[in-house]
This record gives sequence, structure tokens and C-alpha cells, in this order.
Amino acid sequence: MNKTSRIAAAFYHFATLPDFAEKKPPLEALCAAHDVSGTILLAAEGVNGTIAGAPGDVRAVLAWLRADPRLAALEHKESPAERAPFHRMKVRLKREIVTLGVAGLDPAANAGTYVEPGDWNALLADPELVLIDTRNEYEVAIGHFEGALDPGTASFRELPAWLDARPELRGRRVAMYCTGGIRCEKSTALLRSRGFDEVYHLKGGILKYLEAVPAEESRWRGECFVFDERVSVGHGLVQGPHTLCRSCRYPLSPEDRSSPQYEEGVSCPHCHERLDDDRRTRLSERQRQVDLAGKRGLRHVGARMESSSHPPNPRGE
Repeated sequence: MNKTSRIAAAFYHFATLPDFAEKKPPLEALCAAHDVSGTILLAAEGVNGTIAGAPGDVRAVLAWLRADPRLAALEHKESPAERAPFHRMKVRLKREIVTLGVAGLDPAANAGTYVEPGDWNALLADPELVLIDTRNEYEVAIGHFEGALDPGTASFRELPAWLDARPELRGRRVAMYCTGGIRCEKSTALLRSRGFDEVYHLKGGILKYLEAVPAEESRWRGECFVFDERVSVGHGLVQGPHTLCRSCRYPLSPEDRSSPQYEEGVSCPHCHERLDDDRRTRLSERQRQVDLAGKRGLRHVGARMESSSHPPNPRGE
């Protein structure tokens, strides 16, 4: 399969699915039949996933999901994938499709007001608006909207405590954003459950904004971290320059890779000082095996699995 014939599709939809576990076997069989790889999470609150494969095969899986009337409005975002971004297919049953750890939220009924990407810049022009990035610190580090507050979280589950520690936000007009929309949709439901009245979120997330808004009109700065082997994308969803450190799984810019603390497969400026001798030795040996496989024209499976794993929370949690 050449690079123009493969796509990655990211999607989620909040819906009431008490029978979600029953969907796992037929969904696994369908993905196998169509040679689709990636991860799909199923929970009582809906579905969340990123999958890749040939366009017709990916769309067949999406059509199967939408055949359930409760998921008929499921939207997805497509982007080209130069190589297979996932090693295998996983369908998982979860308590939440994105883990916030707050019981009783209903994003399907109580999320904030959607703002279309074409209207987002006008909203950001309000000097009284509080703009909050709901993503984790390693994502914010490589790209963000101008003027956004960075909670500095290592996990999405830390966001409620961060919000609770800021009573000065109450009564303010708040907008939230994330990669594809799922985290900010759930975050705005959290704010509304706690008495916030004017709460907005970017429909389709950063990915839709980068797809729809011309670069010359953009308020976005940097690249957007994505949870597959592309690592980052820019405007037009073109693959960015970042790679992953195989030790700490932090996204690395070209500048990071030019650092004397960067050693391919072993360390980067974000983890160099934390590595003990034993781990450094094991990582060095693994990289030696990767290099040997490369010289033989083979892909080292261990390296692929490592590079497919992301900073602490591979589903954006």
C-alpha cells in the first residue's frame, strides 16, 4: 500500500450505550476483515477511537458504527498517513471514553456551546474571554492558541483539581479546546455542572481548525501533537517535524534532536538527567538491535511498539 492510499481517521461521539460491551466482538471481527489497525474505546458514555487503513476499509468501520442510530451523528477527521501509524487493532471496554474521573457528567446533554472553526478567531478576539487548553503539558509544549492558559497537567484527570483551585474563573466567559474535541466537550460539561453559564468549545478541536482555517488567518502557534506515529501535524494536517523519544516518549523537535543530550533510541533533553545506568544500557542495546534490523532491510518490532507509545497517556487522558 503506498502512502497516498492510507488514511488515519480520528472520531468520538458521546451517547448513551448501556449495551456497549456487546459491540466489541463484531467490531473486532470487522476491523480484522478490513485490515484496519488502531484503537477504539467503548463505554456506556459513547465511543472514541483512531484507526488507519485503506480509505474504503476505514470508512466501512465508520459506517458500521453509524448504523447504530445512537451513533448516527458520529463525525470523524481524516488525514493521510505516510506509513501504518498503528501496530495492531485494539477494541477496549472502558468506564469512560476519555477519563476525567468525575461521576455524573453527561456531555451528550450538558456540554458547552460549540464554536465552528471559522468563528473561533472572532471569539478569541474578546479581551474578557478566558481561554483554557485542556491538553497535557507535553502537548501544549509544541503548540497552542495565543493567550491560552496552560494548566500544566500530566493527565486529563488533573484538570478538575486545577479548575477547583481557581475560584477567580467563576462568572467569567470561558472557552476550552483540545486536539479533536472530546476533552473540551467533557470539560465544558464539568464547568456547566459546577455553575458556569457561558462556556464554549472548539467544534472538532485543533485538528478541524488546522484543516479549515488558512495559515495566514490562524491564531494557532506551533504544531499539534497527535496520538499516532505522525507525532505532530500542522495546517492542512500535514505531518510535522516531531518524533518521539523512545525513552520518555516526549515529542521532540528538530532542535531537541540536535541537543548533545539526544541519543537516538536512548535519551533526549527531557529525560537525559533522569536515566540510570541500567536503563541507559538496556536502551542502547535495543537501539543497536534496531540499527542491525535496519541494515538488513527489516523493521524492528520492539522499536515500532515503543515509537507507537506516547507520553504518559496514549489516549489523551
